[in-house]
Amino acid sequence: MYPTNTSSTKYPLTTTHFQKMIKTGIFEEDEHIELINGELIAMAPIGPEHSSKIRRLNHQFSQAVGDLAQVDIQNPITLNDHSEPEPDLALLCPSDDFYETANPTAKDVLLLVEVADSFLNYDKKTKIPLYASQGIPEVWLINVPKKQVEIYRNPSPEGYRQILLPEKKESISPTLLPNVSINVSDIFT
Repeated sequence: MYPTNTSSTKYPLTTTHFQKMIKTGIFEEDEHIELINGELIAMAPIGPEHSSKIRRLNHQFSQAVGDLAQVDIQNPITLNDHSEPEPDLALLCPSDDFYETANPTAKDVLLLVEVADSFLNYDKKTKIPLYASQGIPEVWLINVPKKQVEIYRNPSPEGYRQILLPEKKESISPTLLPNVSINVSDIFT
């Protein structure tokens, strides 16, 4: 006997389900899939301009942070039982085992960076509010079409309480790493 209710109920995947799917080889190695709010999201292919911004930031942060943080590129962060995004770049608290035994969690994040071009609205309307709800202290959104950095700080369950739009000539620093400085203009050259 089938239920007579005509509305369907979604079955949200958990990070445990997602990890089992990865281990059993359900996804191809080069597939870029994130678990967001219990749903599998296939991310758009990354183009050369997007990749270039990630490489620039990786280079700049790797030189600037030294042993203060670990620079992580497009790797999963376990936020809760139903979300495991792969931000473009993360500055993480140092870990002796480099997070070998478990993915970093929200408490391990010093800064997340998303480079957005084709998925700009998705990043703004889905991922950034998710990061805020999980207490990620700061997110930088590299808005490629506008050549603008958007800085989101002071997380709350309703979203980030502070949004900054630095000028291209400014230097910016993560709140939790105030001695680490990046020139906005260097991101877009």
